[in-house]
Amino acid sequence: MSDITQSGPVLAADGRPLKRSLARALRMQKIRALMLIAPLLLFVLLTFILPIADMLFRSVENRIVQDTLPQTVVAVQDWDADSGEAPPDAVYEALAYDLVVAAERKQHTRVGTRLNYETPGISSLFRKAGRRVDEVGEGYLKQFAALDPAWEEPQTFMSVFADPEWLASRADAGDEPPFQLSETARDALPKASGAYLNFARTIQEEDNDSPAEEEPWAPVYMALHSDLTANPQAAQAFSGDAQRLLQDAAALIEAGQMETESARDAFIKMDKDWADPEVWRTLKTYAGKYTNGYFLNAADLQKSPDGPELRPEDERIYGTLFLRTLIMSLAITCSCIVLGYPVAWILANLPSRTANMLMILVLLPFWTSLLVRTSAWKVMLQQQGVINDTLVWLGLVSDSDRLVMINNQFGTIVAMTHILLPFMILPMYSVMQTINPTYLRAAKSLGATNWTAFWRVYFPQSVPGIGAGSILVFILAIGYYITPELVGGTKGVFISNRIAFHISQSLNWGLAAALGTILLVIVLALYWAYDKIVGIDNVKLG
Repeated sequence: MSDITQSGPVLAADGRPLKRSLARALRMQKIRALMLIAPLLLFVLLTFILPIADMLFRSVENRIVQDTLPQTVVAVQDWDADSGEAPPDAVYEALAYDLVVAAERKQHTRVGTRLNYETPGISSLFRKAGRRVDEVGEGYLKQFAALDPAWEEPQTFMSVFADPEWLASRADAGDEPPFQLSETARDALPKASGAYLNFARTIQEEDNDSPAEEEPWAPVYMALHSDLTANPQAAQAFSGDAQRLLQDAAALIEAGQMETESARDAFIKMDKDWADPEVWRTLKTYAGKYTNGYFLNAADLQKSPDGPELRPEDERIYGTLFLRTLIMSLAITCSCIVLGYPVAWILANLPSRTANMLMILVLLPFWTSLLVRTSAWKVMLQQQGVINDTLVWLGLVSDSDRLVMINNQFGTIVAMTHILLPFMILPMYSVMQTINPTYLRAAKSLGATNWTAFWRVYFPQSVPGIGAGSILVFILAIGYYITPELVGGTKGVFISNRIAFHISQSLNWGLAAALGTILLVIVLALYWAYDKIVGIDNVKLG
């Protein structure tokens, strides 16, 4: 016989190279497997990954101030926050231009609420200013109108500020296109052009009206006065009636016959707190698109001109709450271990029929509302409750010295231990079921006592169940807020209660996101430490 050596690649039955056919088959298997888990991956992405990413973003996002008060943010940057004085009049003018637009768009209360998180009282300032900001510059409006009634006509402003092409397209189109400034007005009257553009666009977008039919806001006249004061020759860039009107106004201003009006005085007249440098310092500090202010607040710190600094002692609450949450969660976990281990051992060593019947008692709390179980403990633990009545009846305590077991840390630990105990029993029971009882008999046959056999043989094999139950109970406990809210009072609430408060009541979602992010980092750090010390591979569920 002669050996025949094949040259070239091994071929499959269809004539293709075997290696390529195998790779194609494996690729198809991977695609099918991916298609099977795709719904689960999509579900996890939408309900877990994206919410966490959104929470992380909200903890640093701060666009509301810059988007609502763009001119003010730019103007206030040149003000020395350490001077101890309020900003110059130019900053108040910029605030008037921004605020009149924000008030028309109903956005001034949002920026006020944002800044109020940092300095209480600012929200009311913005609400008041929003109602009266159209009065800023009213003196200029009256003086321009007294000079020539044409200044009260919308068509006058059209001839000064509107782009000719926009006017032509407006006449031809059925729906009015977005207002466009003329290049002449933009160059000659920059402040007035910006103010009038904001007016025109806001009238179109918010009121569905035309700027050609509406008289401008008073701050537009203030901006026009400012431009003509800085450049009396601006009228030369125009022609016709627009040039004449601007020339007359510029001549009156240059002659000093037009009374000036301070935007600063107008705001201080609305509320004297507008003269407080702290208000403006807060606005300047939180003017960026992104901020670490939420995280500083969550760490009991605050921003200052010199950098982060500790808040006053009576305002430091979050550090205490974080520490309390960790300590009480550990206490609840330990109490669940102490109470759950004997129950799990009994269930694992009873005959299956009896163990299954008793397991129903362990699972029974899952069939009862969490609110009902917590309310039951509230009834039982109060001073006139079942437990105190029983102790008084037994003579263990006097009627005048009833125990205070609710609205404190004790009440929270008792109620949450009861609620989370099944989550500890089930993992320990599932692991204990796998422990072969012959190990204990072998240890006893070699002379070990019952305690030695348990401690040296049985307990080490049950540790994985304790680890699994401890992680489960601790993670659940650290995030609970309903039970501490009902039975914890002021001394037994968790950091999760403050997170819930900021989300549902104060609406300070940025601070809530920062607190949640810090809590997430703490949990991950503890998980990492547990893995390094104990080893996550030693955690089993059966």
